[in-house]
Amino acid sequence: MAEFDPKKDGAKTDFSDAMSYGDYLGLSALLSQQHPLSDAHDEMLFIIQHQTSELWMKLALHELSAAREALIAGEMPTMFKMLARVSRILEQLNNAWDVLRTMTPADYTAFRAALGPSSGFQSHQYRLIEFVLGNRNRHMLGPHAHQPEQHKILTDELARPSFYDAVVAHLFRTLDGDTAQMPAPQLDTPHEAQPEIQARWRQVYEDIDAHWGLYELAEKLVDLEDYFRRWRFNHVTTVERVIGFKRGTGGTSGVQYLRRMLEVELFPELWNVRGEL
Repeated sequence: MAEFDPKKDGAKTDFSDAMSYGDYLGLSALLSQQHPLSDAHDEMLFIIQHQTSELWMKLALHELSAAREALIAGEMPTMFKMLARVSRILEQLNNAWDVLRTMTPADYTAFRAALGPSSGFQSHQYRLIEFVLGNRNRHMLGPHAHQPEQHKILTDELARPSFYDAVVAHLFRTLDGDTAQMPAPQLDTPHEAQPEIQARWRQVYEDIDAHWGLYELAEKLVDLEDYFRRWRFNHVTTVERVIGFKRGTGGTSGVQYLRRMLEVELFPELWNVRGEL
């Protein structure tokens, strides 16, 4: 059969022997995965909100993985493009909270019991994003122990330097010519500010013309964390608006736990150095 040519054949309407839009995207499977466990109207909103968030997180991880490899290979323009895309993905995740906030406490109460002990706290993709960026805590592996494949993905990430560790190695190689003075990567603990790293970022910011590539990288990271912080803030605000200070369905302290997470800094040296300039 002759290949379809949109220039000559116009709009195609018969897909009995060709791939359609729905075929390519697997829409039959995708749109059949929403299964409310109650009769509450707003449970569909809750499910779709979280499923679409997981899809955006999948894309963010796809981009962060490729960005780390591009950085290690010295392909800086490619890496910058990917980091910019991750920031835009986080913007999409932030915008999604506006839709969920249309759900009132009464709406949520109508189906909350159907969730059982399930909770966004158990999202392995969210945990992996944090691990990739440098906020690492081996104790957070517990909720994923019942899923061997997910658990292995997370433990494998803890065994390798984070994306920020790769950034720091690039920083030292560029400024020092080697990584001899670079602090050892913090593989399975949250990254804490190191004076040696902060001193080199200060060097960059005090002469941005001489270190434009590193300056651009620093600002891309600050931009990314800015959006990430807004995501966390929007999360805690939405939770407080919907359930107040009740415990979360997964057993965490809810709003109190989420507020503590607002204090976490992914790239602390880049924030601290601003007070030194």
